Amino acid sequence: MKIIVDAFGGDNAPLEILKGCAEAVEELNIDIMLTGPRAEIERVAKEHEISLNRMEIADAPEIITMEDSAGDIMKTKKDSSMAVGLQKLAAGEGDAFISAGNSGALVVGTTMIVKRIKGVRRVAFAPVMPKDKDFFMLIDSGANVDCKPEMLQQFGIMGSIYMNKVMGVANPRVGLANVGTEDHKGGELQHEAFALLKQAPVNFIGNIEARDIPADAADVIVADGFTGNCILKLYEGVAMVLMSKLKGIFTKSVKNKLAAAMVLSDVKELKKTMDYNEYGGAPIMGASKPVFKAHGSAKAKTFKNALRLTKAYVEGNVVDEISASIRAINIAAKEQGRESTAE
Repeated sequence: MKIIVDAFGGDNAPLEILKGCAEAVEELNIDIMLTGPRAEIERVAKEHEISLNRMEIADAPEIITMEDSAGDIMKTKKDSSMAVGLQKLAAGEGDAFISAGNSGALVVGTTMIVKRIKGVRRVAFAPVMPKDKDFFMLIDSGANVDCKPEMLQQFGIMGSIYMNKVMGVANPRVGLANVGTEDHKGGELQHEAFALLKQAPVNFIGNIEARDIPADAADVIVADGFTGNCILKLYEGVAMVLMSKLKGIFTKSVKNKLAAAMVLSDVKELKKTMDYNEYGGAPIMGASKPVFKAHGSAKAKTFKNALRLTKAYVEGNVVDEISASIRAINIAAKEQGRESTAE
């Protein structure tokens, strides 16, 4: 398996990206194609004694920064490390692509270069996040601020397939983010999406309130991109504040420091379970080929974990599974006299 990697995406590129790739090559038995300025990749690897074994380099002279607009990937930055990587994927030169770079540019590039699965209305960000017992997927978490009901139905289908095929969750529970658990809650979007999700080939359990998400409410939380992104950012912010407050308590006095020493291993385990770095990144669900968005602040460990998920995505034939499910739901919609979910 060959995974194409944007070597210059993210805050810590290219050093941490190269480190993560080197670890992944050894642990995951994969080949990698690095995209970016060849001379700089070779210089950093040599300077930090990073092996480029089983890694080839596709020279890409430009870099998309976080300040660039999303559309630049199709205009002034066609030769960037991200654009070249997506072009290589579309041309069949690799099995998947991953970048920790500009999220907006990655969505635009994925949609315009790699394209969507036939019948999928929009691609979606779908991070896997920690909850009380294990983890859940939040889809969409920001790619689509405005959504139609059919899009939310597709998000539920795609999220369910991913959680089953990649994360190993049997019969994933799919819930719709809403302001209450009753069937009639929410606005027109939620009402129509609720009805469509009930008809979808997923284990739909109904509406989910935000306060119940951390307590194992569902395995897949479906939301429009605006709502999903608010949930995502608040979730991460609360986790960071909680850990900071906990640290403050344990360092407050000698007595507290002694107490901290007694429960240190438990505290470390708690921190690990709340750390998004354990999951590495988010798939761009709905793309015709596997595309992953790693965390912008990813360091070697995080990026390696993202590569592990990317490999599992390919091995799980997620794209084919989504394609078959969307095709079936569109056929059913036509038979029932409803408008197809395809554009």
